[in-house]
Amino acid sequence: MHPQIHEDHPGNCPICGMKLIKVEMTGNRMDMSANKIRLTATQVQLAGIQTDTLREENTGNEKTLTGTVTTDENKAQELSARLAGRIQELFIRTTGEKIIIGQPVYSIYSEDLQEAEKEYLLAKQQQKVLHSPDVDYPQLISAAENKLQLWGLSSAQIKDIANSGKVSATTTMLSKVGGTVSEIAVHEGDYVTEGMSILKTHALNSLWVEAQLYASEVNSYKESDPVSVSFPDLGELVIKGKVEFINPELSNASKINLVRISIPNPQGLIRPGMLAYISIAGSSNHVLAVPVSAILTDGKGSRVWVKNTDGSYSSRIIKPGSGNQSYVPVISGLNMGDIVVTNGAYLLNSEAIFKNGGNNMAGMKM
Repeated sequence: MHPQIHEDHPGNCPICGMKLIKVEMTGNRMDMSANKIRLTATQVQLAGIQTDTLREENTGNEKTLTGTVTTDENKAQELSARLAGRIQELFIRTTGEKIIIGQPVYSIYSEDLQEAEKEYLLAKQQQKVLHSPDVDYPQLISAAENKLQLWGLSSAQIKDIANSGKVSATTTMLSKVGGTVSEIAVHEGDYVTEGMSILKTHALNSLWVEAQLYASEVNSYKESDPVSVSFPDLGELVIKGKVEFINPELSNASKINLVRISIPNPQGLIRPGMLAYISIAGSSNHVLAVPVSAILTDGKGSRVWVKNTDGSYSSRIIKPGSGNQSYVPVISGLNMGDIVVTNGAYLLNSEAIFKNGGNNMAGMKM
Protein backbone atom coordinates (compact mmCIF):
# COMPACT_ATOMS: atom_id res chain seq x y z
CA MET A 1 0.00 0.00 0.00
CA HIS A 2 2.93 2.37 0.73
CA PRO A 3 5.86 1.50 -1.60
CA GLN A 4 8.00 4.31 -0.17
CA ILE A 5 8.50 2.30 3.02
CA HIS A 6 11.74 0.24 2.98
CA GLU A 7 13.10 -1.76 5.92
CA ASP A 8 16.15 -4.01 6.31
CA HIS A 9 14.26 -6.52 8.50
CA PRO A 10 10.82 -8.22 8.50
CA GLY A 11 7.91 -6.40 10.09
CA ASN A 12 4.83 -4.33 9.43
CA CYS A 13 4.29 -1.05 7.60
CA PRO A 14 4.43 1.81 10.16
CA ILE A 15 1.67 3.63 8.27
CA CYS A 16 -1.02 1.01 7.60
CA GLY A 17 0.25 -1.93 9.62
CA MET A 18 0.29 -4.38 6.67
CA LYS A 19 3.01 -7.03 6.61
CA LEU A 20 6.05 -6.00 4.58
CA ILE A 21 6.87 -8.10 1.50
CA LYS A 22 10.40 -9.36 1.09
CA VAL A 23 12.21 -8.09 -2.03
CA GLU A 24 14.64 -10.47 -3.72
CA MET A 25 18.17 -9.01 -3.62
CA THR A 26 19.99 -11.88 -5.32
CA GLY A 27 20.14 -13.03 -8.92
CA ASN A 28 18.05 -10.66 -11.06
CA ARG A 29 17.76 -8.05 -8.33
CA MET A 30 16.61 -4.52 -9.01
CA ASP A 31 19.71 -2.41 -9.61
CA MET A 32 18.97 1.15 -8.48
CA SER A 33 22.37 2.67 -9.27
CA ALA A 34 22.54 6.11 -10.83
CA ASN A 35 20.41 6.35 -13.97
CA LYS A 36 20.16 2.57 -14.19
CA ILE A 37 17.23 0.32 -13.35
CA ARG A 38 17.27 -3.46 -13.47
CA LEU A 39 14.02 -5.41 -13.31
CA THR A 40 13.43 -9.08 -12.70
CA ALA A 41 12.03 -11.21 -15.51
CA THR A 42 8.70 -11.32 -13.66
CA GLN A 43 8.56 -7.54 -13.43
CA VAL A 44 9.33 -7.18 -17.13
CA GLN A 45 6.55 -9.61 -18.00
CA LEU A 46 3.98 -8.02 -15.68
CA ALA A 47 4.78 -4.54 -16.94
CA GLY A 48 4.54 -5.64 -20.56
CA ILE A 49 7.87 -4.04 -21.40
CA GLN A 50 8.73 -4.35 -25.09
CA THR A 51 11.82 -3.19 -26.95
CA ASP A 52 12.90 -2.60 -30.52
CA THR A 53 16.21 -1.87 -32.23
CA LEU A 54 16.66 1.71 -33.39
CA ARG A 55 16.82 1.99 -37.17
CA GLU A 56 15.75 4.19 -40.03
CA GLU A 57 11.99 4.49 -40.54
CA ASN A 58 9.73 6.50 -42.80
CA THR A 59 8.74 9.67 -40.94
CA GLY A 60 7.03 11.30 -43.90
CA ASN A 61 3.48 12.60 -43.87
CA GLU A 62 1.04 9.90 -42.89
CA LYS A 63 -2.72 9.85 -43.27
CA THR A 64 -5.23 7.55 -41.61
CA LEU A 65 -8.21 6.48 -43.71
CA THR A 66 -11.32 4.63 -42.63
CA GLY A 67 -12.12 1.70 -44.86
CA THR A 68 -14.22 -1.43 -45.18
CA VAL A 69 -13.01 -4.98 -45.83
CA THR A 70 -14.33 -6.55 -49.03
CA THR A 71 -13.62 -9.70 -50.99
CA ASP A 72 -10.83 -9.78 -53.56
CA GLU A 73 -12.66 -9.91 -56.89
CA ASN A 74 -9.48 -11.05 -58.62
CA LYS A 75 -9.78 -14.31 -56.65
CA ALA A 76 -13.52 -14.80 -57.35
CA GLN A 77 -14.54 -17.90 -59.33
CA GLU A 78 -17.77 -19.03 -60.95
CA LEU A 79 -19.09 -22.53 -61.58
CA SER A 80 -21.22 -22.71 -64.72
CA ALA A 81 -23.36 -25.47 -66.20
CA ARG A 82 -21.53 -27.47 -68.85
CA LEU A 83 -24.75 -28.70 -70.51
CA ALA A 84 -28.51 -28.23 -70.51
CA GLY A 85 -30.77 -30.14 -68.14
CA ARG A 86 -32.88 -30.05 -64.97
CA ILE A 87 -31.40 -29.69 -61.47
CA GLN A 88 -32.60 -32.73 -59.53
CA GLU A 89 -30.78 -32.09 -56.23
CA LEU A 90 -28.52 -29.39 -54.79
CA PHE A 91 -25.76 -30.46 -52.40
CA ILE A 92 -24.62 -26.87 -51.69
CA ARG A 93 -27.58 -24.93 -50.33
CA THR A 94 -26.31 -21.90 -48.38
CA THR A 95 -23.82 -19.10 -48.95
CA GLY A 96 -20.82 -19.04 -46.63
CA GLU A 97 -20.16 -22.77 -47.07
CA LYS A 98 -16.63 -23.77 -47.97
CA ILE A 99 -16.25 -25.86 -51.10
CA ILE A 100 -13.29 -27.74 -52.57
CA ILE A 101 -12.52 -28.91 -56.08
CA GLY A 102 -14.09 -32.31 -56.73
CA GLN A 103 -16.91 -31.86 -54.19
CA PRO A 104 -20.45 -32.77 -55.39
CA VAL A 105 -22.49 -29.65 -56.16
CA TYR A 106 -25.69 -30.84 -57.86
CA SER A 107 -27.22 -33.74 -59.75
CA ILE A 108 -28.74 -33.16 -63.17
CA TYR A 109 -31.12 -34.94 -65.52
CA SER A 110 -29.90 -34.35 -69.07
CA GLU A 111 -30.98 -36.21 -72.19
CA ASP A 112 -27.89 -34.96 -74.02
CA LEU A 113 -25.64 -36.42 -71.33
CA GLN A 114 -27.48 -39.73 -71.43
CA GLU A 115 -26.98 -39.93 -75.20
CA ALA A 116 -23.25 -39.19 -74.77
CA GLU A 117 -22.96 -41.97 -72.18
CA LYS A 118 -24.73 -44.39 -74.54
CA GLU A 119 -22.27 -43.49 -77.32
CA TYR A 120 -19.37 -44.20 -74.98
CA LEU A 121 -20.76 -47.59 -73.88
CA LEU A 122 -21.59 -48.54 -77.48
CA ALA A 123 -18.03 -47.80 -78.60
CA LYS A 124 -16.66 -49.93 -75.74
CA GLN A 125 -19.05 -52.77 -76.60
CA GLN A 126 -18.26 -52.72 -80.32
CA GLN A 127 -14.56 -52.91 -79.58
CA LYS A 128 -15.11 -56.12 -77.61
CA VAL A 129 -17.56 -57.78 -80.03
CA LEU A 130 -16.91 -56.68 -83.61
CA HIS A 131 -13.13 -56.32 -83.87
CA SER A 132 -13.52 -54.74 -87.34
CA PRO A 133 -10.11 -53.82 -88.81
CA ASP A 134 -11.72 -50.90 -90.68
CA VAL A 135 -12.84 -49.11 -87.50
CA ASP A 136 -10.50 -47.28 -85.12
CA TYR A 137 -12.24 -48.23 -81.87
CA PRO A 138 -9.68 -46.59 -79.52
CA GLN A 139 -10.24 -43.30 -81.31
CA LEU A 140 -14.03 -43.64 -81.01
CA ILE A 141 -13.74 -44.43 -77.30
CA SER A 142 -11.32 -41.55 -76.73
CA ALA A 143 -13.63 -39.10 -78.53
CA ALA A 144 -16.59 -40.25 -76.40
CA GLU A 145 -14.53 -39.90 -73.19
CA ASN A 146 -13.41 -36.40 -74.15
CA LYS A 147 -17.01 -35.38 -74.75
CA LEU A 148 -18.03 -36.61 -71.30
CA GLN A 149 -15.08 -34.81 -69.69
CA LEU A 150 -15.95 -31.57 -71.47
CA TRP A 151 -19.46 -31.87 -70.03
CA GLY A 152 -18.08 -32.06 -66.51
CA LEU A 153 -17.63 -35.76 -65.69
CA SER A 154 -14.46 -36.82 -63.90
CA SER A 155 -12.25 -39.74 -64.96
CA ALA A 156 -13.54 -41.76 -62.00
CA GLN A 157 -17.17 -41.19 -63.06
CA ILE A 158 -16.41 -42.25 -66.63
CA LYS A 159 -14.69 -45.37 -65.32
CA ASP A 160 -17.77 -46.19 -63.19
CA ILE A 161 -19.98 -45.94 -66.29
CA ALA A 162 -17.69 -48.34 -68.13
CA ASN A 163 -17.66 -50.82 -65.22
CA SER A 164 -21.42 -50.76 -64.71
CA GLY A 165 -22.31 -50.77 -68.43
CA LYS A 166 -25.43 -48.74 -67.63
CA VAL A 167 -26.60 -45.17 -68.23
CA SER A 168 -27.78 -43.33 -65.10
CA ALA A 169 -30.97 -41.28 -65.04
CA THR A 170 -29.16 -38.46 -63.24
CA THR A 171 -25.50 -37.51 -62.96
CA THR A 172 -23.72 -35.81 -60.09
CA MET A 173 -21.69 -32.80 -61.17
CA LEU A 174 -18.51 -32.06 -59.23
CA SER A 175 -17.06 -28.63 -58.43
CA LYS A 176 -14.30 -27.26 -60.61
CA VAL A 177 -13.68 -24.35 -58.21
CA GLY A 178 -12.81 -23.94 -54.54
CA GLY A 179 -13.38 -21.27 -51.91
CA THR A 180 -16.24 -19.82 -49.88
CA VAL A 181 -19.63 -19.78 -51.59
CA SER A 182 -20.83 -16.21 -52.04
CA GLU A 183 -23.81 -16.76 -54.35
CA ILE A 184 -26.06 -19.65 -55.44
CA ALA A 185 -27.92 -18.91 -58.65
CA VAL A 186 -30.16 -22.00 -59.01
CA HIS A 187 -32.71 -24.04 -57.09
CA GLU A 188 -33.79 -27.66 -57.23
CA GLY A 189 -36.09 -28.20 -60.20
CA ASP A 190 -34.63 -25.35 -62.25
CA TYR A 191 -33.79 -25.93 -65.90
CA VAL A 192 -30.31 -24.76 -66.80
CA THR A 193 -28.69 -24.11 -70.14
CA GLU A 194 -25.06 -24.41 -71.15
CA GLY A 195 -23.02 -21.60 -69.60
CA MET A 196 -25.64 -20.68 -67.00
CA SER A 197 -24.18 -19.71 -63.59
CA ILE A 198 -24.60 -22.27 -60.81
CA LEU A 199 -22.66 -20.62 -57.96
CA LYS A 200 -19.84 -18.18 -57.22
CA THR A 201 -16.99 -18.43 -54.72
CA HIS A 202 -14.45 -16.11 -53.12
CA ALA A 203 -11.05 -16.94 -51.66
CA LEU A 204 -10.81 -15.31 -48.20
CA ASN A 205 -7.05 -15.81 -47.79
CA SER A 206 -6.57 -12.52 -49.63
CA LEU A 207 -8.88 -9.53 -49.17
CA TRP A 208 -9.36 -5.92 -50.19
CA VAL A 209 -9.86 -2.89 -47.97
CA GLU A 210 -11.60 -0.04 -49.77
CA ALA A 211 -11.44 3.60 -48.65
CA GLN A 212 -11.89 7.06 -50.15
CA LEU A 213 -9.52 9.94 -50.89
CA TYR A 214 -10.34 13.53 -51.75
CA ALA A 215 -9.35 14.59 -55.23
CA SER A 216 -6.71 16.97 -53.85
CA GLU A 217 -4.96 14.08 -52.05
CA VAL A 218 -4.79 11.56 -54.88
CA ASN A 219 -1.51 12.82 -56.36
CA SER A 220 0.27 12.17 -53.04
CA TYR A 221 -0.19 8.42 -53.36
CA LYS A 222 0.47 5.77 -55.98
CA GLU A 223 -0.14 2.09 -56.58
CA SER A 224 2.13 -0.34 -54.66
CA ASP A 225 2.66 2.17 -51.81
CA PRO A 226 3.04 0.21 -48.53
CA VAL A 227 0.36 0.69 -45.86
CA SER A 228 -0.50 -0.58 -42.40
CA VAL A 229 -4.06 -1.74 -41.75
CA SER A 230 -5.56 -2.18 -38.26
CA PHE A 231 -8.95 -3.53 -37.24
CA PRO A 232 -10.90 -2.26 -34.19
CA ASP A 233 -12.69 -5.62 -33.89
CA LEU A 234 -9.40 -7.54 -33.70
CA GLY A 235 -7.57 -5.65 -30.96
CA GLU A 236 -3.98 -4.81 -31.81
CA LEU A 237 -3.77 -6.78 -35.05
CA VAL A 238 -1.90 -4.80 -37.72
CA ILE A 239 -1.48 -6.13 -41.26
CA LYS A 240 1.03 -4.88 -43.80
CA GLY A 241 -0.45 -4.35 -47.25
CA LYS A 242 -0.07 -2.26 -50.36
CA VAL A 243 -2.16 0.04 -52.53
CA GLU A 244 -3.65 -2.21 -55.18
CA PHE A 245 -5.68 0.32 -57.15
CA ILE A 246 -6.57 4.03 -57.23
CA ASN A 247 -9.62 4.80 -59.31
CA PRO A 248 -8.71 7.43 -61.94
CA GLU A 249 -12.34 8.61 -62.08
CA LEU A 250 -14.00 10.81 -59.46
CA SER A 251 -17.34 9.92 -57.94
CA ASN A 252 -19.96 12.13 -59.58
CA ALA A 253 -21.79 12.80 -56.33
CA SER A 254 -19.00 13.44 -53.80
CA LYS A 255 -15.96 14.09 -56.03
CA ILE A 256 -13.82 11.54 -54.21
CA ASN A 257 -11.57 8.71 -55.37
CA LEU A 258 -11.72 5.06 -54.43
CA VAL A 259 -8.46 3.57 -53.14
CA ARG A 260 -8.15 -0.18 -52.76
CA ILE A 261 -5.68 -1.96 -50.46
CA SER A 262 -4.66 -5.60 -50.86
CA ILE A 263 -3.98 -7.50 -47.60
CA PRO A 264 -3.17 -11.16 -46.84
CA ASN A 265 -5.48 -13.15 -44.58
CA PRO A 266 -3.82 -16.56 -44.15
CA GLN A 267 -5.45 -17.33 -40.77
CA GLY A 268 -8.91 -16.19 -41.80
CA LEU A 269 -9.27 -13.76 -38.87
CA ILE A 270 -10.33 -10.86 -41.07
CA ARG A 271 -13.82 -11.01 -42.54
CA PRO A 272 -15.55 -9.01 -45.29
CA GLY A 273 -17.58 -6.14 -43.86
CA MET A 274 -15.16 -5.34 -41.01
CA LEU A 275 -14.15 -1.75 -40.27
CA ALA A 276 -10.48 -0.99 -40.92
CA TYR A 277 -8.08 1.90 -40.33
CA ILE A 278 -5.45 2.44 -43.03
CA SER A 279 -2.21 4.28 -42.27
CA ILE A 280 -0.69 5.41 -45.53
CA ALA A 281 2.45 7.51 -45.98
CA GLY A 282 2.22 10.40 -48.41
CA SER A 283 5.93 11.22 -48.74
CA SER A 284 9.04 9.17 -48.04
CA ASN A 285 11.60 10.42 -45.49
CA HIS A 286 13.68 7.58 -44.06
CA VAL A 287 15.73 8.75 -41.07
CA LEU A 288 16.76 7.46 -37.66
CA ALA A 289 13.47 7.33 -35.72
CA VAL A 290 11.71 5.86 -32.69
CA PRO A 291 8.08 4.79 -32.28
CA VAL A 292 5.83 7.49 -30.85
CA SER A 293 5.05 5.24 -27.87
CA ALA A 294 8.71 5.25 -26.80
CA ILE A 295 8.94 8.99 -26.11
CA LEU A 296 8.06 10.53 -22.73
CA THR A 297 7.66 14.30 -22.80
CA ASP A 298 7.08 16.83 -20.06
CA GLY A 299 8.08 20.41 -19.27
CA LYS A 300 11.72 19.42 -18.92
CA GLY A 301 12.09 17.82 -22.34
CA SER A 302 11.74 14.49 -24.18
CA ARG A 303 13.39 11.25 -23.18
CA VAL A 304 13.36 7.54 -23.94
CA TRP A 305 14.47 4.43 -22.10
CA VAL A 306 17.07 2.14 -23.62
CA LYS A 307 18.11 -1.39 -22.69
CA ASN A 308 21.80 -1.74 -21.88
CA THR A 309 24.01 -4.68 -22.77
CA ASP A 310 23.92 -5.91 -19.15
CA GLY A 311 20.10 -6.10 -19.20
CA SER A 312 19.50 -2.92 -17.22
CA TYR A 313 17.55 0.11 -18.45
CA SER A 314 18.76 3.73 -18.67
CA SER A 315 17.00 6.94 -19.59
CA ARG A 316 18.29 9.31 -22.23
CA ILE A 317 17.32 12.83 -23.17
CA ILE A 318 16.69 13.17 -26.89
CA LYS A 319 15.94 15.92 -29.34
CA PRO A 320 13.00 14.76 -31.49
CA GLY A 321 12.01 16.11 -34.89
CA SER A 322 8.70 16.32 -36.65
CA GLY A 323 7.31 12.91 -37.60
CA ASN A 324 4.02 11.18 -38.24
CA GLN A 325 1.54 9.17 -36.21
CA SER A 326 3.87 6.18 -35.99
CA TYR A 327 7.48 7.38 -35.88
CA VAL A 328 9.38 10.46 -34.69
CA PRO A 329 12.88 11.28 -36.03
CA VAL A 330 15.71 11.52 -33.49
CA ILE A 331 17.99 14.49 -34.10
CA SER A 332 20.30 13.73 -31.17
CA GLY A 333 20.55 11.51 -28.10
CA LEU A 334 20.46 8.05 -29.69
CA ASN A 335 22.53 5.99 -32.10
CA MET A 336 21.74 3.39 -34.72
CA GLY A 337 21.33 -0.03 -33.10
CA ASP A 338 20.30 1.21 -29.64
CA ILE A 339 17.61 -0.95 -28.11
CA VAL A 340 14.70 1.32 -27.17
CA VAL A 341 11.78 0.55 -24.86
CA THR A 342 8.64 0.93 -26.98
CA ASN A 343 6.10 -0.22 -24.42
CA GLY A 344 6.26 0.06 -20.62
CA ALA A 345 8.45 3.17 -20.49
CA TYR A 346 6.07 4.75 -17.97
CA LEU A 347 6.83 2.00 -15.44
CA LEU A 348 10.55 2.60 -15.76
CA ASN A 349 9.98 6.33 -15.47
CA SER A 350 7.94 5.80 -12.30
CA GLU A 351 10.79 3.76 -10.79
CA ALA A 352 13.22 6.56 -11.68
CA ILE A 353 11.00 9.20 -10.07
CA PHE A 354 10.70 7.10 -6.91
CA LYS A 355 14.47 6.51 -6.84
CA ASN A 356 15.44 10.15 -7.37
CA GLY A 357 12.80 11.59 -5.08
CA GLY A 358 10.84 13.29 -7.85
CA ASN A 359 13.85 14.50 -9.84
CA ASN A 360 13.31 12.18 -12.80
CA MET A 361 16.00 13.94 -14.86
CA ALA A 362 18.79 13.10 -12.42
CA GLY A 363 21.69 11.22 -13.91
CA MET A 364 20.27 11.19 -17.43
CA LYS A 365 22.62 10.96 -20.40
CA MET A 366 22.44 13.77 -22.88
